[in-house]
Amino acid sequence: MKNIFDDSGTVTVDAQHTRLHMKNKSYAQGDSSHPLLTETIGENLRNTAFKFPDHEALISVQQSYRATYSQLSEQVDAVAKSFLAIDVKKGDRIGIWSPNRFEWVLVQYAAARIGAILVNINPAYQSHELTYVLCQSEASIIVAALSFKGTNYKAIIEEVSPSCAALRASIYFEQDWNSFLSKGKSISDEVLAKAEKKLQFDDAVNIQYTSGTTGFPKGVTLSHYNLLNNGYFIGRRLNYKAGDKVCIPVPFYHCFGMVIGNLCCTSHGACMVIPSEGFDPIKVLEAVQKERCTSLYGVPTMFIGELQSPGFDQYDLSSLRTGVMAGSPCPVEIMKQVQSKMFMRDVEICYGMTETSPVSTQTTIGTPLEKQVSTVGTVQDHLEIKIIDPETGEMVDRNQPGEFCTRGYSVMIGYWNNEKATSDVLDKNRWMHTGDLATMDDEGYINIVGRIKDMIIRGGENVYPREIEEFLYTHPAIADIQVIGVPSEKYGEEIMAWVKLKSGGYVTEEELHEFCKKQIAHFKIPRYWKFVDSFPMTVTGKVRKVEMRAASIKELGLEEIAKIKTS
Repeated sequence: MKNIFDDSGTVTVDAQHTRLHMKNKSYAQGDSSHPLLTETIGENLRNTAFKFPDHEALISVQQSYRATYSQLSEQVDAVAKSFLAIDVKKGDRIGIWSPNRFEWVLVQYAAARIGAILVNINPAYQSHELTYVLCQSEASIIVAALSFKGTNYKAIIEEVSPSCAALRASIYFEQDWNSFLSKGKSISDEVLAKAEKKLQFDDAVNIQYTSGTTGFPKGVTLSHYNLLNNGYFIGRRLNYKAGDKVCIPVPFYHCFGMVIGNLCCTSHGACMVIPSEGFDPIKVLEAVQKERCTSLYGVPTMFIGELQSPGFDQYDLSSLRTGVMAGSPCPVEIMKQVQSKMFMRDVEICYGMTETSPVSTQTTIGTPLEKQVSTVGTVQDHLEIKIIDPETGEMVDRNQPGEFCTRGYSVMIGYWNNEKATSDVLDKNRWMHTGDLATMDDEGYINIVGRIKDMIIRGGENVYPREIEEFLYTHPAIADIQVIGVPSEKYGEEIMAWVKLKSGGYVTEEELHEFCKKQIAHFKIPRYWKFVDSFPMTVTGKVRKVEMRAASIKELGLEEIAKIKTS
């Protein structure tokens, strides 16, 4: 290494050597040539409506609802005025508990327009979880559907309301919506404008509660700046233009629906298409065909469901060109089918987490097929990413696994009223530690190899479940597969595979074992196999491996070994 002495006699490191050293490390910066947006979500919607007043903005197929951008902006104003009429102020929390409906979208943008903080509530929650979220966020208003999938939301809200001191009003879409809107007629445009002028783009606008596999969920607090810019730059990579139609079957309560879905569309003048209240593969296919959608979203299990739907080949999906697959790792074989059978040649993978608004990396149109189907892309614009050794905190070399971290505009303000939890994941330099294991190749492409907590250590060997899953997806009888670790007295952990077969498919444990031999290392071959019709899932389509592991331990009679391993 060449040493250089400055005027003070201090030794400095040769700059070229430093660059070469960093080039070998797992670190990357996103492009910053296109400026970040410095406006609120409400301002951005107004600007889009001014540019494209007659373009379709929002369609709810199941509700027979359609609105242009001019109409959408007017309706958002009406809802915003109604919130003002019931004394909702800047910073007040508005809970929303509902499946996907056009009213959900109106509430999302109306709350942002007056500076209220929207609290997204998981449609699958029950009374205990709802009580926690309403109390922890101190929500003063809840807007909700009357019911969904057999759960009586109104009854539950009435049950828990006495326990929620801040809650003062409930509004039900099917029951109170028109009377609620009538209240806003007393509010003038000037009063609404005055409320909007008090807002800054760094203000908090949304709280989203993480699924909380252990303990209570944490309220991820996000700003206009976080969410609007993430949606905008996702859309730039997707090459969205006014006139694109995006089918959004993923839930709005999650970042995938309200950011990659709604904000991505409205920041580019594209149209949001809601196929149904909850995911139904047939209704998705029907909506794409009927509305001539150009883009389709989903987690891998959704695309698997669509591809395997009865009469799939009868639907005309030729209008599709792009879309987003996110939420969990995508099997390569499924991605290839989506590109070929669903015409989504430019489908992209997004990777991130709620705490990062959510997307940190994304594939791009035109990248090589191998990268498009086997990585989660490269760093998003205006962000930094690095991969570190979880033990030492030091950056690892390229192509070495470590914990994925991200920094930049997208990183959350923090967890709502929870400084301890915030400091556990957000370090002093504002790096968000994701808990995901990843590698960065020589070109900067990221591959997620698992969760730190999901990694299996069998007899001293680190085993990444996704590697085994990808291999087993190539078996012609397998529709879906999930790999977990279960306790073992001899090896510490053994590998177990839960297998979902294709319709009409048949294979035995012995045949799968033979399929693995001489193709993957012996220590990666599952010891246990379980054939299932489905996996325990979150409402967003993520597989709950914690539940799978607990059920497997009980079924295999490994409780005593598990106690020893955790003691």
